[in-house]
This record gives sequence, structure tokens and C-alpha cells, in this order.
Amino acid sequence: MTSSHSDGPVSAAETRPEAVLVSRACEVPELSYRAFLSRHDPPRVHWAAPAGLELVGAGAAARLTASGPDRFGDLRAEADRLFSDLDAQLPTPARPRAFGGLAFDENHEDAPPWEGFPAAEFVLPRIQLARTDDRTWLTVSRYDADPRAVDVELERVREELSTYPEMQPSGRPPGIATTRRTTSRREWTRQVDAATDRIAAGDLRKVVLAQALEADLDAPIEIPDVLERLRRTYPDCYRFLIEPTADAGFFGAPPERLVSLRGRTVETEALAGSVARGESPETDHELMASLLESGKLEHEHGVVVETIREQLAPLGEVTVEDRTVRKLATIQHLRTPITARLASDEHALSLVEALHPTPAVGGLPPEAAWGTIRETETFDRGWYAAPVGWFDAAGDGEFAVAIRSGVARGRTVTLFAGNGIVADSDPDEEWEEVQLKYRPVLDALSRR
Repeated sequence: MTSSHSDGPVSAAETRPEAVLVSRACEVPELSYRAFLSRHDPPRVHWAAPAGLELVGAGAAARLTASGPDRFGDLRAEADRLFSDLDAQLPTPARPRAFGGLAFDENHEDAPPWEGFPAAEFVLPRIQLARTDDRTWLTVSRYDADPRAVDVELERVREELSTYPEMQPSGRPPGIATTRRTTSRREWTRQVDAATDRIAAGDLRKVVLAQALEADLDAPIEIPDVLERLRRTYPDCYRFLIEPTADAGFFGAPPERLVSLRGRTVETEALAGSVARGESPETDHELMASLLESGKLEHEHGVVVETIREQLAPLGEVTVEDRTVRKLATIQHLRTPITARLASDEHALSLVEALHPTPAVGGLPPEAAWGTIRETETFDRGWYAAPVGWFDAAGDGEFAVAIRSGVARGRTVTLFAGNGIVADSDPDEEWEEVQLKYRPVLDALSRR
């Protein structure tokens, strides 16, 4: 963002009307994305949708950054400037994308462990790889560059990639030396009791309270290897890495799609209410039955469904599909798919703004819930439970809710997990459910 010449990244605010974003692409043989990431310096990104598009990127052709209450509008304006004159005739999978996310709170400050993560930032990678079905595409992008120079760089990178292995074994997990909680069990009980008192008084309908867990590692972390272990254990989840600098990386395997936009077609979902998986098929079925029959969890889930429907209704025709159970390796959730057909063209960021934060990570009413979160939680959420994903020049994009996540800095990883508190929440039950949500990332770090 500090450089305005053609060899370095620029911010959209630095763009000139006559300047052009140049992107060139070609098909390349399949290769190891972990090998690619290990050979490139930050900024680095990785995005994988369940049974869908998988992308990695390195370097920055441009950065889009915003903060404050107008951050969504500012990002859209910067994106419009950046993509206003795009020199690219590319296949759909190869189109350049801006990757990144936003902090949960518009007033976020990049204090520990979130140094280097502003309130909102997206990076357009200088080198992007996109895999869909059985084809892999390489895209090279540069801003304000001679197209012939981009053609030369594309060929250079293509030749370099030909030396990368198709498969690369994931290394050994770093191992966990010690863990530290930011919230004791006694503090948690007080927090939940205070929240249920507010709900009983009519100030709240629901609030999501979270905890943080710091894990000191036995060895340096290789986040791409952690993501590969998460892929094997949680193949039906998203996976992401956002690494703005060499100092820290935010990563996770969230099960929940925030929103996907293709043209005027919107896909989202309500994912709220959860229980553990059983150790036997019989126990698992009993737990699933308890999930479906719980009045508390049904109410919690219904609140999320209705809120999402209300948020999308002004934009087009909304369809709420049948409720199902989403089974993951260690936990199962109530899930309701929701789709919408927009009445007019919208940018993916506009849909993100309309939906964030969902009641599954914030609460209702939104302002009262956020006030409770600020007063109650003993840590900064940073980018946890906030939108992460990508968008392109057409405004299409896909975002996940950044839960089941952690931020790694040196040999310390800070993990986050939360749970929805409603009128009849029991602090002990809520505590146990939160611990389940640490397990995906903890297991991927542990050597046991």
C-alpha cells in the first residue's frame, strides 16, 4: 500500500484514472499448494470451499484497506476503482480475486495478538492459483504495468511452477506445550448468569459469548500443513489462511458459509445449535435426537433463521429450505439452507454488510448484544467470527464465518470459540459446548 510504482502493491486510493490492472492466465499441471505457499513470502492466502473452488495466492498487486463505520462502503469504492479498467480476458476460474476479511468490530485496533490485521483488508495476489474439478489455473496480476511485462512474468512463473511437486507430505504437528485460558470457569459462570439476567429483563433475546485459549507450541507452526490436516478431518468445512505479513497468520476450518453471490443468486445458511458426536452409532443417534428435540436449541436456531430472512428480504425473494443436521467429526449442528434471488445487481460486500454479524456469532437485538459482548468478554475478538473470503471484478464472491479458527504468532496460537446464550442457558452446559469447538484446531496442532 505504501508503493505506487508498478513493481509493488498499491492501494486503490492511489490508482490513477488512466492506469490499468493487467491480469494474464494459463492452465498448469496440478501441483502441491503447500509447496507453493512454502516457496513464497507473505502476503499469502489460501481458500478452499467444501467440494468446490480451491485457491492460493502470494504477493500483492494491490491492497484494499478500510476502517470505521463506513468500512464496507469504502471497500466497495476502492474495489470499483481498482477494477474500473481491467485488462483481462480470462476463463472464469482464473479471474483475479481480492482475498481478505474484516474484524468483528468496526473499531478494532491491531493490538496483540492481532498486529498487522486492520479493521478490514483485502489483497489482490500478484500470483494466484485456482483449482476446480481436475484443472489448475495460474493467474499473474500487476497494476499499472506494461501487458508485455505481465506476459513475461506469467511465463517465468509457469516455468517455476513446473519444478514443484504434485504432492507434498504434511509435516509433523508442532505439538502443544501448554495452554492458558483467558476466561476461568468461575468467570464464565458469572458472565452467562449476567447475560441470562439481561435476557430475563427483556434487554436481550440472545447473545453469543466467546472465550480465547492461548496454546504455546513445541515447534514452529507450518500453517499450510495444519490446513491439510484439517482438510482430512473436516472435508466438509471451509479452510482459509490470511497471512498479511511474516509475523502472523489467521487460519481456520469454519463449517458455516456466510454468503455466496453468483450474479443475482445468493446462498447462505443458518448454523446454530449443536451437540457432540457419539462414540457409537447408537449414542450418536441419541445425541442427534436430543439436538432435534431440544426446545432451547430449536429456539436459538429459529432466531438465526428468521433474522437472516429479514436481512435478505429487502434485497429480493428469499427461500428458506428444510432444516437438517450437519454432522462434523466432533460436533453436529442444526442447519437450514437459505437462498435468495436479488431484485437488482449487488456487490458481495453489500451482502456481507447486510448479514454480519449473524445472530449465530453476535446476538439479538444486534446493538444490545454487541454492547454485552464488549462489556463481558475479556479479550479482543479481532477477526474471529467475522467475514473472511473473496470477491472479483464483477462483485461476485464467497465468504465464510471465521469460527473454528486461530491466529498464529511465533510459537503461540490463540484459539477462539463461543456459544449462544439464551434465556434457559446453563453455564456448565455452555462451557462444555465451547470446549468442543476448540477441538478441530487443537487436534490439528497436537502430536498425540
